[in-house]
Amino acid sequence: MFAITGITGKVGGETARRLLDAKQQVRAVVRDLNKGASWAERGCEIAVADMSDAESLARAFMGAEGVFVLLPPNFNPTPGFPEVRAMVSALRSALLQAKPGRVVALSTIGAQATQPNLLTQLGIMERGFETLPMPIAFLRAAWFMENSSLDVASARDAGVINSFLQPLEKPVPMVATEDIGRVAAELLQQVWTGRRVVELEGPHRVTPMELGTTFSKVLGRPVNQKAIPRSSWENIFRSQGMTNPEPRMRMLDGFNEGWIEFESGEAGSVKGTIELETVLRFLVQQESK
Repeated sequence: MFAITGITGKVGGETARRLLDAKQQVRAVVRDLNKGASWAERGCEIAVADMSDAESLARAFMGAEGVFVLLPPNFNPTPGFPEVRAMVSALRSALLQAKPGRVVALSTIGAQATQPNLLTQLGIMERGFETLPMPIAFLRAAWFMENSSLDVASARDAGVINSFLQPLEKPVPMVATEDIGRVAAELLQQVWTGRRVVELEGPHRVTPMELGTTFSKVLGRPVNQKAIPRSSWENIFRSQGMTNPEPRMRMLDGFNEGWIEFESGEAGSVKGTIELETVLRFLVQQESK
């Protein structure tokens, strides 16, 4: 049996679906019993746990052959990242109590970066988990292609995408959540010892310009990319309700300046199979419903 956190999201859900397709037993770990109803219909066990509560997490993980850990995203963390530190502490305690056969934790490209930024949260997780006694794999995923869901309306209605990623000609490692879930499910079913790092991106790197031309192809209308000046980022993010935009800004700097990169580089990363066009067509389809 495999315990899956984050199952109500894209990556966790895809991981669970892949395991179910492989005839594996799945335990859906959810915060609210009602959110597990659709997974119970699919034949999953349901466990209710809070990501900051070690005891409920330990009960959810008990007896599992493998556990998939996915931290809930926090784009507006408190300085010093106390929220993620509390979750990592609770998860570590729960894993030590439950003693699953193995752990696969969703991490990120740039988790090893030394400059503080939004992705530092997952570096904190890796350091908190790396001394666990059971086999552990950190699945470091590239920029999610599905982040482009935020651009669909602007691309469709105005023919413009405002880009924080720049220069517009700079290739960015991106990956589809379907590929992430597939690889996570494969890792959970493998056997290894010690600590593993698997770095995952899509079939090829994508420039913001290519993102615009692909939207053009999908929408059947010209779509241009417009670089947002960095000097305006803080005001934009604060207007969106962020009180601590610095980590997000530094993450974007890391992608733009190149210091957020895979530890093994492009040559050492695992390549997914899902193309950007496939993801954008799905996002546009979803937006039109």
